[in-house]
Amino acid sequence: MRSIRLAHQGNILRYEDARNQLSIQITKKYYALIAEKNNLALLEEVLNLAQRQYTRSEISFRNGLTGELSLMQSRLAVENARYNFISSSTAYANSMAEFLAMLGLSSDSRVNLLGEVNIVRINADPEILIREHLPGRPDILRSSQEIERLQNAQMQTTLQSRAPSLSLSMEWNISAFDPLADRLNARANLSIPLDPWIPGTARNQAVRRTDNALEKARLDFAITEDSAKNQIRSLAGLLRNSWDSITIARLGFSTAQRSYQLTEQGFLNGTVEALVLEDARNNMANARQRLLQSELAYFNMILDLSAAVNIDWKNLIQTFGEPNEER
Repeated sequence: MRSIRLAHQGNILRYEDARNQLSIQITKKYYALIAEKNNLALLEEVLNLAQRQYTRSEISFRNGLTGELSLMQSRLAVENARYNFISSSTAYANSMAEFLAMLGLSSDSRVNLLGEVNIVRINADPEILIREHLPGRPDILRSSQEIERLQNAQMQTTLQSRAPSLSLSMEWNISAFDPLADRLNARANLSIPLDPWIPGTARNQAVRRTDNALEKARLDFAITEDSAKNQIRSLAGLLRNSWDSITIARLGFSTAQRSYQLTEQGFLNGTVEALVLEDARNNMANARQRLLQSELAYFNMILDLSAAVNIDWKNLIQTFGEPNEER
């Protein structure tokens, strides 16, 4: 009964683990789509900027204020921005179809994704996470239950193979003519098997197999535990060290955005060429994309750490998240 109970609990743990892993994958895909959607909005804004710039260049060319080359450069900038927007739109549509397939929905379902990739700095102590949450990991629980199951199997095999057996028998002979001639015989036989103690015999090998299986399970548990600890320490360290990349990406975007504003003003004043303006616009778009990717990568690490300690990612952020800085 104990072995059956352990097998049942093991199946429940596998189901819960599979469900949690699927939930993490869906969450990652969802927020990746959010990032793609934000990037698509950025590319659309870049396209609109290029189109407005082309319109201004066309008016200036007709009035004789700019040359033909400047007009052609503005036209090329529009076509490049349109191509990037269309390519990203196609990629977003394909990603959305994959996401709907993960949810078991039809590819033509109308879905409106809400929310943003809003992250906060996570400063989690890995030793606290290990001490409080490591025993609840599904793989750790399964390894512990496997050890318990093999201990039961070892005990059962040892008792069946090496335990002595005691047999009792009793015989009562009744005389029909002389009651005093009735006889009662009782016999007790104690049998101690020898072959389980002799190396190489079948029963001895059966006992050794259960001993080896139990020892292997204990080694596997130690390996699984060490691997889980290293994973938690590594992810917690990555979260601490990766925040600098978020800060740099935010600063880079602010700088590129301000640079574009100044370059556009210079272009309107006639002191900056169209190619310089296009480069500034592309730099701003690339800086924004780098920021989105950095934030998404950081958020995915939060999800991985929450999965490693088997807690909800929102609880992880609430427990170890620091107040967000000005973006």
